[in-house]
Amino acid sequence: MPGVRAGWRRTGRVFAVAGPASCLVGLVGGAFRWFLERAERLRGSLLEEVGGAGVWGALVPIVLTAVGAAVACAIARRVPHAAGSGIQHVEAVWRRESDGRPLRLLPAKFLGGLFAIGSGLVLGREGPIVHMGAAIGSLAGQRTRLDPEDARLLHTALGGAGLAAAFTAPLGGLLFVCEEVTRTMRPRLVLLTLLSAVVAVICSRPLIGGGPVFPMPGLAGPPVWTLPVFLLFGVAAGALGAAYSALIVRMLEAADRLTAVPPPVRAAVIGAGIGALMAVDPLLAGGGDELSERLLVGGGLSVAALAAYLAVRFVAGPLSYAAATPGGLFAPLLALGALGGALAHALASPLLPAHPAGPAAFAVVGMAALFTGVVRAPLTGIVLVVEMTGAAELLLPLLTACFAAAATADCLRSEPLYDTLRRRMLQRP
Repeated sequence: MPGVRAGWRRTGRVFAVAGPASCLVGLVGGAFRWFLERAERLRGSLLEEVGGAGVWGALVPIVLTAVGAAVACAIARRVPHAAGSGIQHVEAVWRRESDGRPLRLLPAKFLGGLFAIGSGLVLGREGPIVHMGAAIGSLAGQRTRLDPEDARLLHTALGGAGLAAAFTAPLGGLLFVCEEVTRTMRPRLVLLTLLSAVVAVICSRPLIGGGPVFPMPGLAGPPVWTLPVFLLFGVAAGALGAAYSALIVRMLEAADRLTAVPPPVRAAVIGAGIGALMAVDPLLAGGGDELSERLLVGGGLSVAALAAYLAVRFVAGPLSYAAATPGGLFAPLLALGALGGALAHALASPLLPAHPAGPAAFAVVGMAALFTGVVRAPLTGIVLVVEMTGAAELLLPLLTACFAAAATADCLRSEPLYDTLRRRMLQRP
């Protein structure tokens, strides 16, 4: 009995620490999203102001993104593991392959992410928020002197809470921890992550509001006979995901070889290239939320426009990640998947009988399928997309396409991206 009581006290202590720490994750994640939204609005207003100024006006986004990338890279270089997504570091801590430095990591990830993503690089908010959430968990475990195993659980669970706050998706945060980070379903971990995700989402609402990120009311589910179409689309998404993962790694390797160029200068050059794209069309740059939202409400883009956006952002995302600034991969990946889905519908619809699965349905399925092809976490991708869009009617097409995407990427021997990134991180001095 004394052992049972000690176990209950230990469990109760972890959950007592997780409550306020998760609230802090929600506030930090909500504040990060709030600042990014203001930065995007300011960037959009600035582009409108200089839109008719000719060549000099085009220089403004180029300089803006170059400076933002350089500053973000300089910030990240001062703190180990601050560059990039950070999810690979969260996974490495869980596997006891690395340790955390929460006090230095938090401000570096917050400020560096604001400069990088806010200036227009094709990066996502979720990586920094997941990493900051895990850092808050690590810091809370240290300050309350939790058992090392409990501190590791808290670090991982609050990383999932960070993903939940990033996308207003508590179940997605839970599955992310179980399917991607730990690949296990321990009862204590599940309960701790679920509590942390719910608290984080609730505490982030005063800053960013509630409800799905991309609400899609009244979306009709496609008929069963269209499932083979989604199966074929999943195969294409899996192949595209394998190619996207390979391109990210190749870009990072190419950046590593440029040893004669200081990393902030390299980041500035990359930022200038992304800024030039932004001068042509703002939808070619940035995390991609605006583009995803447009595609999910019908879009109205031609086949040529969809193909152009897909081709440019397919390269711009890995190029931005190679700038070694804080920033994630999920949001640009979801936008790329939505583009692929809308393009697949535009190409296939003339060959098919009339059916209610319009471009929005294909865009939703494309988001989850491409995510699965790259990350190899189909349940996380499906639940995350459903929570972001509210499109539960598409569950069967989502399951079909994500199965095909995962199987295709495996057949192509494409390693899950975060396994590759974690190994690269551990091999670097």
